[in-house]
Parts: sequence; C-alpha cells; structure tokens
Amino acid sequence: MVGKKRVRTRDVVAEGLYIASAATRLSLKNTILVHILAEGEDFNPDRYVPEAREALEALAVEAEEDAARTERERKRARTRHSDSDGTHDYRARDVRNLRHREKQSLHVASELRRRAEDDEELRKLISDARDAAWAEVAKNIDRTLRIEASRPDLEPDYERMRTARMQALRLVDLPKLRAHRRTARAQQKLIAAGEIPEIVTDGALPAGGVDPAELE
Repeated sequence: MVGKKRVRTRDVVAEGLYIASAATRLSLKNTILVHILAEGEDFNPDRYVPEAREALEALAVEAEEDAARTERERKRARTRHSDSDGTHDYRARDVRNLRHREKQSLHVASELRRRAEDDEELRKLISDARDAAWAEVAKNIDRTLRIEASRPDLEPDYERMRTARMQALRLVDLPKLRAHRRTARAQQKLIAAGEIPEIVTDGALPAGGVDPAELE
C-alpha cells in the first residue's frame, strides 16, 4: 500500500514538473521571437538564462503557495465531521488526501528550485524554446509561401472555387461593366449634341468611364 502511494506521488510530481517546464518553454519561445523578429537581435542562449531561472522560481513560489493553502484547508478540515457542501468544502475524512497534496506541491517546488540553480537544465529549456520558436517561424513562412505561390495543382478546392469565381464574374462583374459602358455612351451622345457640358475627370477614370475598382 505504501509503495502505491509513493508511485502516485512520484507521478503527480512528474506531471507538475512537466507542466511547469512546458509553461517555461512557451514563455521563453515568445520572448525569443520578440527579441529576434521584432527587435532584430542575434540569438544568444546566455541572454535567456536569467529569464529561464526567474520563470522556474516563480513557478516554485506558486507551488509553495499552493502547499500553504492546502495546509490551511487541512487544519480546518480536522475538526469538521459533517457532510460536505461542495468540492472544496473539506471534512476530516479529507485530511489524508490534503496532506498528500501538500507534500506533492512541496516536492514540485523543491525540484523547480533545484532546476533553477542548474545551468545545464536552464540551457536545455532555452534550447527547446529556441527549437519551438524556429518551428513556428518556419510554419508561418511555409503558410505564406503556399498562399502567395499557390498553383491549381496544389489547391484541392481550386476547381470548386474557380466555378464560384466564374459565376461571380458572369452574374455581378460583367453586368456592372455593361452598365458602365451604356452610361458612358449615353453621356458621350449628350455631350456631342451639346445638351450637357463635357465632364473633366482629371484622369481619375479611364476612357469609357469605367472604374476597375468598382469591379472588385
């Protein structure tokens, strides 16, 4: 029975450390992207060691605060023997589990502080964060290139979208173009007959009075 408890505690601590490491890598990745892409800096792992250490220490503080909160809940629960009113309304029967939670949080905090003092651990986090940053940049570049250099043979929906675009051209754009041309011809006839003065457009419209922007 004791062995099972130790395995369970070890698994919970490992999960907590995994989550903490993932959160630290995400924070470092975003920082790397800002410094390199937005500010034009060269990548230097030493630049991020203090930030990685600070992130782990902050998570250790959170784990310690969780342990302290659990300890307070455990002490209050010891004298309560009635039925619970909710998930966090602990009673005497919950004391054992609360004690386990408190120890687990303290284990996580202790391991995070140990890692925060280990330069090799910090550099590994920074390296993983750099790889994640590069992967994100490569993904964005690939997406942009696919959009700007798309070819029909690379677009699975090309035929369907081409049909939709041709329908829009036939039903919307061409009738609008014909209407512009009819209006332009009517104006030219009235101008030639002297019934209306010639309108100077200072080059805003091409010959025929058609504004291509209206066809978009």
